[in-house]
Parts: sequence; structure tokens; C-alpha cells
Amino acid sequence: MKDILDARNEINEIDKQMAQLFQKRMEAVKDVAVYKKDNGLSVRDLSREAEVAKRNSKFVTDESLKPYYVDFIRNTIDVSCKYQESLLRNMTVAYCGVEGAFAHIAAKKMFPTATYKPCATFSEAYEGVEKGEYDCAVLPLENSYAGEVGEVMDLTFSGDLHINQVIEVPITHNLLALPGASVDTIKTVVSHPQALMQCAEFIKKNNFEVKAYSNTALAAKFVKDCGDKTIAAIASDETANVFGLDIIEKSVNDVKTNTTRFAAFSRVENTPFCLTKRENENFILVFTVQNESGALASALNIIGAHNFNMRALRSRPMKNLKWNYYFYIEAEGNVNTQNGKELMQELSALCAKLKLVGSYFSDEGYEK
Repeated sequence: MKDILDARNEINEIDKQMAQLFQKRMEAVKDVAVYKKDNGLSVRDLSREAEVAKRNSKFVTDESLKPYYVDFIRNTIDVSCKYQESLLRNMTVAYCGVEGAFAHIAAKKMFPTATYKPCATFSEAYEGVEKGEYDCAVLPLENSYAGEVGEVMDLTFSGDLHINQVIEVPITHNLLALPGASVDTIKTVVSHPQALMQCAEFIKKNNFEVKAYSNTALAAKFVKDCGDKTIAAIASDETANVFGLDIIEKSVNDVKTNTTRFAAFSRVENTPFCLTKRENENFILVFTVQNESGALASALNIIGAHNFNMRALRSRPMKNLKWNYYFYIEAEGNVNTQNGKELMQELSALCAKLKLVGSYFSDEGYEK
């Protein structure tokens, strides 16, 4: 058995080596941060972090030390993430609406340390990223109750940006009004058309008149600015705090499990670090086919033949071609594998236009 002085000297030497390795590791972490910024990815990747801890713990042969090593590597990952967050503080993220909008809430969940840039429309945020004014844009893809957001879906077809991250945000609508107002004093409700649709039963029950607004948070701002206690907005509780409004009725959604999926759009296509099988891998395609019998079925059969499960299939009219449509597909699986490449080659031969909008990991462990 070594005496305490020898043991401490050995620890000092190991600590010296670890310090050198730590610096080398953080240099690699910096490269990862740059990649995540360019691709519009969150700092935290819970499934990747779990993989790292599980894989590296196998190198610890003393079973009694493995739990301590897992704690050690998790702390190391936390430090790495804090460093990445510090590097991403100058990242600019565009969203549609104003502070307190659900898109703003989603942007903060995806990129907690970024600078947020409000935009008046979806296209303004999207095109701002295309022009290099912003690093990425966070826009809604679909709501679990009201369905897809058509304008954003059209941007995925016509634009050049890529989706590299998708998260699901719970949507809780509240009735907001000026201090002193109550449900009984309200005559008119203003909000985004989808929010009004999602609260239709509550609105009908109270015989409210409705007025559509471009954004839930902007509707709340309108209520504040107009100073009329007979007008209320349907929006988030965060919006109430931003504009100094009272929540006079909480959770007025017709469906309490209401959620919206938001995507991060960036100029760079994401190529996953690891092309081996991981859970919750997904990709999005948009394409057109010839207007002839069996053309769409042939495209879908190709996807099925390569064992990719389609989660969503939608058609949208092409604005510049009357009675012509493009198709939007979300599928499960890794499109960056050899099987995925063969899928894309076969679809390219069949489709008039084919675009891989993005590939991403749907992390169900994401904190909501």
C-alpha cells in the first residue's frame, strides 16, 4: 500500500494529464458549438449524452467505480454544455410575433442563450435567415388540434432552408384582459385564427364576438394598447406578464392536450454525427410527381420498400400552377444511411422535384 504522499503525487500527475486532456476536449466542444450554431441545433442532446455515458462506462473495469464514473462524465457534459452556451450567446434566432408569443417560448427552449429577433410574418423570419440576417428561424409546423401551418409548409417547398431540429411545445391558451375586467365584461375576443379555432367551444359558450389577429402575443398587445375592458385576448400566460394583463380565465382550450410542433430552420443541412441507428430519427421530404395515374402511389411504394414509416403525408396546392400539388412527407428513420441514399436516388428518378427539407432527432426527453 502506498503512503499518502506517494498517492497524492500520483493524483497530481494524473490531474496534470487530465487538465491537458480537458483543454483538448473543450477545443473539440468548441467545434461542436460552431456546428450547432450553423445548423440551428440545441446545445443539449439528451439521447447523445446518454449514449456517451453508457458507452464510456464500459471502459471502467472496476464495477464498484462505474456509478461514480457516470456522475463524473455527466458533470463533464454539463460543463461542456455551459461552455457551448457561452459561445452561442451571439446567435440570433428569428421568430414570428413579439415577446411572449408561443414561437418566442419555443425559441427560448431551443436556444436559451441566443438573441431573439421578432418578425411580423413567417416569410420575414424565413427570408431573413436566407439572407444571412439571422442564424436560424423558429417557426410552427403544425398544431395537434388545428393541423398544419400552411404558410410555413409552403416555405419548406419554395425556400432553401433546412430543418435540423423539431420540438413539441404544450399550448395552453388563457383569456387575458385589462385589470378590472372579468369574463362577464368581455364582448370581443382577439387572437390568431388557429388559437380562436382551438378555443371555439369556450368562445361559443360565452357568446363572444371574435376578431382575427396575426399573432397571439400581438393580440395581447392590442388589448393593452386599446384600453378597452370589453376586449380580451387569447394568449399564453407569459404574454400576460409581458403586457401587464390579467388572466381572467385559465386554460380555455377545447382540448387540454393541445401542442404545437416548432422547427428550427437554418441555411446548413444537418448531417448527424453518428449514422448508426438511434431512436427517434426523422426526416422531411417535399416533392412533386407527374399528374398521371399511379405516380404518387409509386413514390409512396418506394418509401415503403425501403422500410421507412411515414408519420405524415399532406398535399398542398402549388401557387403558380393551377390544380397542381406538391406533397409533404415526414418519415421515421435515418435518411443518411446507405438505405436512405438509395431511397433518395430512386425518388429522384421518379419525382419532378425532390427536396430533403431536413433530418433531425425527435428527443422525447426534451424538457417542456
